[in-house]
Parts: sequence; C-alpha cells; structure tokens
Amino acid sequence: MFKSLSPNLKSSITRSITQTFEQYMTEIEWNPDRYDMADFMKRWSEYITKKALWYEKIPNDIKHSPKFHEETATRINEVIQKILSEPPSEEQIVTIQKMQEEHNTRYGYDCKAEAAFVEAELNKRYKS
Repeated sequence: MFKSLSPNLKSSITRSITQTFEQYMTEIEWNPDRYDMADFMKRWSEYITKKALWYEKIPNDIKHSPKFHEETATRINEVIQKILSEPPSEEQIVTIQKMQEEHNTRYGYDCKAEAAFVEAELNKRYKS
C-alpha cells in the first residue's frame, strides 16, 4: 500500500519522518536514555494529522488499513536507521573539534544530524 502511493507523497512522508525525528532528538538533546519510541510516534502522529498537507491526500481506506500502518512503521524504522548511520561531514568534524578544543568540551556525536545538534549547541553556548 505504501509503495502504491505517488513518489511525491512518499517523499513528503519521508521528509515528515526525518523532520519530526530530528526535532524530537534535539528536544531530548540526543540523549539515548531519554528516547521513547512511543513519545516520538505520538509527536509524528500529531504532526501528520494537524500540520502535514499530504495527509489529506491519502484515501481513508488506506489510512485505516493495518497493512499501511505496518508498511509505514517499516518506513519509519528505515528513515531513522538512515539518519543514525549517516556519518558527520568532514566540515562538521573539523568545526566541532576546533570549538571543543577552544572551550575544552567533549561532546560526542555519531551521525550527521547529531553533529549538527552539537555544532548548534556549541555555537549557542560560546558565541557572543
């Protein structure tokens, strides 16, 4: 069912997963101990039903189908896995290392999205 959706619709769904996940992780400061899949899913569900323009384009019979929910859950897991496995850019690494040396900090980061969070935090804390 998910695969039968238009490419634009699938892209919009993927983008909403990515944005919601990265926003959620930022809110919990990328702390894995604070991560709660149920909380993330609640936030994504609220986003798609209240803000996503694409949600209304999906026919109700598809929205209510258990198969569609299974396929969407699979897509959510794939998107999260992709985010978590994308390595930080060389530019991010250099910038973060420089700031950490200047301020004697040791923030860890494992993926590009988390590196963006760390870089933003360092900028926020140490830029006047």
